[in-house]
Amino acid sequence: MERVRVGIIGLGIMGDLYAKIYSAHPLAEVVAVSALRQARVDEMCGRYQIKNGYTDYRKMLERNDLDAVVVATPDRYHFAPARDVLDSGRHALVEKPFTTSVAEADELLRVAERKGRKIQVAFNHRWLSPYHQAKTTVASGKIGKPLAAYARKNDTIFVATDYISWAGETTSAWFLSSHDIDLIRWIFDSEPVEARAWGRKEVLAGRGIPTYDVIQAQVRFASGAFATFESAWIYPNTFPSIVDSFVEVLATAGHIHMDRKYESIEVSTPESYTFPKGFLNMEVFGRMRGAFPSCLEDFLFAIRDDRAPFVTGFDGRQVTAALEAIHRSLESGQTEPVG
Repeated sequence: MERVRVGIIGLGIMGDLYAKIYSAHPLAEVVAVSALRQARVDEMCGRYQIKNGYTDYRKMLERNDLDAVVVATPDRYHFAPARDVLDSGRHALVEKPFTTSVAEADELLRVAERKGRKIQVAFNHRWLSPYHQAKTTVASGKIGKPLAAYARKNDTIFVATDYISWAGETTSAWFLSSHDIDLIRWIFDSEPVEARAWGRKEVLAGRGIPTYDVIQAQVRFASGAFATFESAWIYPNTFPSIVDSFVEVLATAGHIHMDRKYESIEVSTPESYTFPKGFLNMEVFGRMRGAFPSCLEDFLFAIRDDRAPFVTGFDGRQVTAALEAIHRSLESGQTEPVG
């Protein structure tokens, strides 16, 4: 197989990035895309010279020239298209979170097994070199046994009010902490077993967006280590970065701190003082570089080399299980087991 023939379902912010990266990649050919609005389909096809566009992804899946399909729909709408992609015999690259229920995740794993297809979940933070270095450092034993972790991913209010239109259909934990839960589970090399969570609804609810402003959850892992996950999206827009991202790992013989609020560049103008983001995604010499393009590229290599992806459907399932327990705890006010 010289190039992987790719389809894309969902052409919002992330779908646009998938189309841009894969359209320029020598190992990929974007054969077709799908979105609900014809105007958006036409816009993306024109922007990236894609020949085939659909407003019904099921029509796209009737094609016989697709090897893999990206599912880049909003959080709660991953399951049905991912199931249909796998059932049609294509490999699936699914945006995070994998699904918003364990039952859905388990069904996707069953379909993938039955069809002999691969699932990669786009937890692209694993491709960021500091996180990868943290994983290898802990695995080497240099800092001893992990005891606890703290992971914060807080957005400015711009994200929940203007950047995405569907914040009221998800939570900051699904949208943000999913990345951090995947990272800590990976670094700990241990499965989550129970969760206790607290949340507040004031600021966004006052703006007509029925979701949590902030969620904090403690998750205990099978190793005995535990982690606190904080997610919020009500920082003032004056904050110098769109996201405040920090991860700490405490171990018996050392610690690791990873602060991505500031990514090696600061810019001041008469209007603002900012910390621009570039480690995940940045156009350099006409091509997208960074952790996100590397994540997408490795999905192509997994298909070409017939190996398991670096983030599998099971990895996605375990993050969903932890998040489902967190949200049950928000409702019950009790510690909840991870399914």
